[in-house]
Amino acid sequence: MQAYRGRLLHFLADPGLETPADNSYEWFEDGLLVVEEGRVKVVGSADELIGSLPEGTPVEHWPEHVILPGFIDTHVHLPQLGVIGSYGAQLLDWLETYTFPAEMRFAETDWAKSQAHRFLDQLLRHGTTAGLVFCTSHPQSVDALFEAAEARGQAITAGKVMMDRHAPEGLCDEAESSYRDCQALIDRWHHHGRLQYAVTPRFAPTSTPRQLELAGKLVADNPGVLMQTHWAENKAEIAWVSELFPDRADYLDVYAHYGLLNDRAVLAHGIHINDGDRQRLAETGARIAFCPTSNTFLGSGLFDLRSAHQAGVTLSLATDVGGGTSLSLLKTMAEAYKVCQLREQALTPFQAFYLATLGNAKALHRDDEIGNFAPGKVADFVLLDTDATPMLSLKQHSTRLRDRLFDLMILGDDRVIQRTYIAGQCRFDRDADRVSETGVTDGRVPQ
Repeated sequence: MQAYRGRLLHFLADPGLETPADNSYEWFEDGLLVVEEGRVKVVGSADELIGSLPEGTPVEHWPEHVILPGFIDTHVHLPQLGVIGSYGAQLLDWLETYTFPAEMRFAETDWAKSQAHRFLDQLLRHGTTAGLVFCTSHPQSVDALFEAAEARGQAITAGKVMMDRHAPEGLCDEAESSYRDCQALIDRWHHHGRLQYAVTPRFAPTSTPRQLELAGKLVADNPGVLMQTHWAENKAEIAWVSELFPDRADYLDVYAHYGLLNDRAVLAHGIHINDGDRQRLAETGARIAFCPTSNTFLGSGLFDLRSAHQAGVTLSLATDVGGGTSLSLLKTMAEAYKVCQLREQALTPFQAFYLATLGNAKALHRDDEIGNFAPGKVADFVLLDTDATPMLSLKQHSTRLRDRLFDLMILGDDRVIQRTYIAGQCRFDRDADRVSETGVTDGRVPQ
């Protein structure tokens, strides 16, 4: 048993877009998180709980830090770290110029393995403990990521990209062989420890109707898998889909027609959509991954958060690296706030932190396992240093929780992450400046 004492926040329900209800979250100015065998034992006020700890229980005290459930990323690309921040292109040109060449290298197994470790190390450094990940069209890229995630104990959902047209020869697969590869990966990895599989057609233009049909068969034949793809990100992309699928009513109807639209579908972006689309998402349970840094960097557009939320669409927040410009969910929150401002909408820090934790866990059907500190859940959490930068030190003076959280989301980045824990084991320690596959920590522990 191990206990962690400090300022503590977690969410119990969606706080909404306005003033949050008191019962939507718990905040303890002096809180205690008790972990036993990698799971949350109890959480609450330190004054009420400290006396009930068994004699000799180690207690780490972080009085100036915030203890928060680990961040969860609902749309991010394993092979794209090396092209993050690449200059001067919108979506379709960006794919051709930067993304596809980077992804072709993952045909090399050794490269895929090295990059999988690098990718997960960077997630941990940014406080991200779980995620929904695009690999490449090479099965070995999925094996590499799952092997690395298993070594760290991370809750990773991922899949082999399915794309059998409109891509370079070194990336294109074939509909039937892609189906067989995906089924083999599902059999090998889905529900293996904390790993889950996601059927992953890149987006409608890069799959033939036959491949989309087989993607739907994978979803139907393997209950519990997720489906991830891109949707309605860019106006040129939408026009292209209309040309390629003239028999379908619209872009969303393409996915519905092939059995890919259900409550386990995560559609990245969903920018250029209408009320009919939102209603269909709400009815089917399909969810949107809002990717603000990518949407602004690639000039794709401004997501309408309020309309989607009011329509009852399940929403999540994602980095979309490498179209997105940071793996930090804090920086992603900041950009989401700016997107909402440009739409004359509000994004409170309560909604932002909810999305990055419990909201994203719900979007990935993992809220029975992670997302908050309910007893029995896996103890994935982060320690946030509210004085990590000079500017944060200047701002962290308010006694109001809303202002403290807002400062963190607007001014914070990876420097704020003091430690990242997976199942109660420290996997990143800023003071040691390293990540750990063993869970052994060697940084300082304040008394």
